Amino acid sequence: MDYSPKDFLVWGELPVSDMDKAMAFYSSVTGGDLQLDPNCPSPMAVFKPANPETGVALHIYPGKPATNGNGPTLHLAAQGVLEDVMKRVESAGGQVVSEPIQIPAGRFFYAKDPDGNSVGFFENQT
Repeated sequence: MDYSPKDFLVWGELPVSDMDKAMAFYSSVTGGDLQLDPNCPSPMAVFKPANPETGVALHIYPGKPATNGNGPTLHLAAQGVLEDVMKRVESAGGQVVSEPIQIPAGRFFYAKDPDGNSVGFFENQT
């Protein structure tokens, strides 16, 4: 088999216990504008990429988060210098759980959102 799509991750869904609190957290940390869309089967707030035609995104929705960092880890782009993003995580009610990590694609760190979801935040490379 030799399947090589442009992106293997095509969409992400992140369950949260309090939509308003989660929208405030993720907007503050990423710098993105999240707006609640009540017209879906379940209310959701979508992270919008610069180009919705080609960008990969995700949404948060009312659901049951995994227990304290035990679920899958989603990595999100965040606006600004990584150390500033780390401060925003803490001030918005999340927890930073690693120092910055350098990989060929850039720098990121691991964190938990206020629900305990495991997330990584990448320094915006654009």
